[in-house]
Amino acid sequence: MRLWSVLAAGLFVLGAAAARAEVPLQGQLLARQDCPALQSIRKATNPGDVRLGPGRSYRLLAKNRPDATHYRVSVDGATPQERWVTVDCGDVAGSDGAGAPDGARPAVRPNSPTSPGASRDGGPSYVFAVSWLSAFCEGLPDKTECVSQTADRYDATHFSLHGLWPQPRSNAYCGVPKQDIAADKAHRWEDLPEPDVTPETRAALAKAMPGVASHLQRHEWTVHGTCFFENSADAYFRREVALIGQLNASPVQKLFADNIGREIGADAIRAAFDQGFGAGAGDRVRVACKRDGDRRIIVELTIGLSGHVGDDASLSTLIAGASPTDRGCSSGTVDPVGLQ
Repeated sequence: MRLWSVLAAGLFVLGAAAARAEVPLQGQLLARQDCPALQSIRKATNPGDVRLGPGRSYRLLAKNRPDATHYRVSVDGATPQERWVTVDCGDVAGSDGAGAPDGARPAVRPNSPTSPGASRDGGPSYVFAVSWLSAFCEGLPDKTECVSQTADRYDATHFSLHGLWPQPRSNAYCGVPKQDIAADKAHRWEDLPEPDVTPETRAALAKAMPGVASHLQRHEWTVHGTCFFENSADAYFRREVALIGQLNASPVQKLFADNIGREIGADAIRAAFDQGFGAGAGDRVRVACKRDGDRRIIVELTIGLSGHVGDDASLSTLIAGASPTDRGCSSGTVDPVGLQ
């Protein structure tokens, strides 16, 4: 009995140590890429082949240790529902941010003074997300838009449209049928209805948003566009295209295009925003990076906007209306086309 007591006590201590290694968290993880959601980190098991969907938020539960390599999140519809994902899968919001990867979201609540997209005057606010496609494709080279990308294509030297997201983050799936919500959460974007846009808007969108080749526009409209103040897919996408057009005609695009294959800092990016969109504009921009081998590459910029997004909307004015945010990643490489 004494030996059994000693063994039991030892097991209790080991169990307690393991429990202490896992750090509870609260908040959300906003997925930036398609990544596997594991039941077990050590065994790399993934019942149901569950994956997180880019642009979707998941409830954050814990990180595996103080210097985290993985986050535990809740995935609706998965069995089991609690899964582990690597820290570079997305951005953290509403948590303590400890152990987050470069460029992860800090401890903020949606529409707090340091949240991208927060409004200084309480008016309508948005997060405007733009991607650097070559960097995105490092993690998902089999995507149609990645397989077809070439160095002379427009998106090799210009920002690509990810989305315009009405805030707060809970402002999603407005009036969307349950079956479409289920299809979106299961990442079956091909099963979602095609947004009703004119041929002209469709053509402009295909250039600005290469992810159209993988039905990204269906996902973006289902989750975010349905909550746009104007119930029109054509207006929603037409205005997004106009906004990214202003960005791609600015010193920010030139900074990236002139430095493909080289590292640039967040301060230089913010200075380019100040030059192109007015003093203080850079303070409304967050840089998101991810590790790619021994490199740190810039994947996305999230830009806070506030105000009326009409047909003649000025990106400068919309940025000026938002509250400042943190800079995110301190520096990263502007990725060239092709796997590096």
